[in-house]
Amino acid sequence: KFAMVAPDVQIDDGKGTILISSEEGETEANNHRKLSDFGIRNGTRLQADDFLQDYTLLINVLHSEDLEKDVEFEVVGDAPEKVGPKPAEPTPRNITNGSDDGAQPSTSTGKRK
Repeated sequence: KFAMVAPDVQIDDGKGTILISSEEGETEANNHRKLSDFGIRNGTRLQADDFLQDYTLLINVLHSEDLEKDVEFEVVGDAPEKVGPKPAEPTPRNITNGSDDGAQPSTSTGKRK
């Protein structure tokens, strides 16, 4: 629903409880647990980050008894369009003196006194 490629989802409570990790196997034990098992209920906020797309969502969980039959959840609000992967980082230049002004190291051969 949120067009995320590699999401990390945590409870936005300052404790950093991770529900979903983009690292394979890290949160696999959570797959069959219910949100209520983590203390998530009406009014809880979740933070979802997708580092690959430089994309973060804050999700407010709201309980409702008014969903249609066989509907488990509903996304309400402005869901973003598919964002896509981050653009590639620019290739670093080989700069020897820390500036990009074309200056070259000194080659003087003068004698010291």
